[in-house]
Amino acid sequence: MTTRREFVGTAAALLLPWQAPTKLPLGFSTLGCPTWPWPKILDFAAEHQFAAIELRGILTNMDLTKVPELAPDHIAEAKGQLKAHGLVVSCLGASANMHDMDPVKHAAQLDEARRFIDLAQALGAPYVRVFGNEYVKDVPRDQMLAHIAGALRELGDYARPKGVTVVIESHGDFTDSPALLELLQRADSPNVALLWDAHHTFVSGKEQPEEPVAKLGRYIRHTHLKDSVPAGNDRRYVLTGTGDVPVKRQIAALAKIGYRGFYSFEWEKRWHQEIEEPEVALAQYATVAAQYIKEAGVG
Repeated sequence: MTTRREFVGTAAALLLPWQAPTKLPLGFSTLGCPTWPWPKILDFAAEHQFAAIELRGILTNMDLTKVPELAPDHIAEAKGQLKAHGLVVSCLGASANMHDMDPVKHAAQLDEARRFIDLAQALGAPYVRVFGNEYVKDVPRDQMLAHIAGALRELGDYARPKGVTVVIESHGDFTDSPALLELLQRADSPNVALLWDAHHTFVSGKEQPEEPVAKLGRYIRHTHLKDSVPAGNDRRYVLTGTGDVPVKRQIAALAKIGYRGFYSFEWEKRWHQEIEEPEVALAQYATVAAQYIKEAGVG
């Protein structure tokens, strides 16, 4: 007996490439499934019609350059597995911060970013995410921005011949459009762009979705989307569409400017064990965000 799932899977495999159903540009970050091994991540993503995965740690290892499945002698196998699942890697999430003023610490952060850029080249991933990340105490704002922008430009120069772009995330002390725009303009590199964490510019930056898109849209290459509600003096992440973050408007704003990247779900399960399990949250996002994307006229 052949099950319906086996029949559907076999039928899809028999389709010619131009007959295969086109996936919507949905993705998710592995931050949302910190206990899943590499095979489960791929299987789940394919089963729920995601087109991309963003790598931000695998199991206990946050340094992707030390993940066994992504080691140099396994890269070809990993790429084959991705292709077999109809997936691409949208971005590699480094932990590198560009704000350190201590030369030794700063050099270590740049070294991490370069290792991730090398891995991105090997995997065929277009972007490596880095952070700003803070305004260092007693350092004038202008000097701080010049320092971070200089580091971004240096990384952009390193990434350019490798076909990789470094994206700074709207995160930490840098969640407002004016500061982000100034950083990107000062970096002045074709291989430095923006990862728009739309949650952070709304919650921390106090900006409506249309504002950062209008000001920063030409720099946006990748996104982080998630929903939340107030919880005392903090926020609690909730299933997409059930909180007060205007995720639907964020997607619509991106679609309106012709954004061609992935709409990537960043469910912060690794940092917040109390939130919904990935099997629930990622699957729910795939359904809800797909509807938002279709209503925005994408796909």
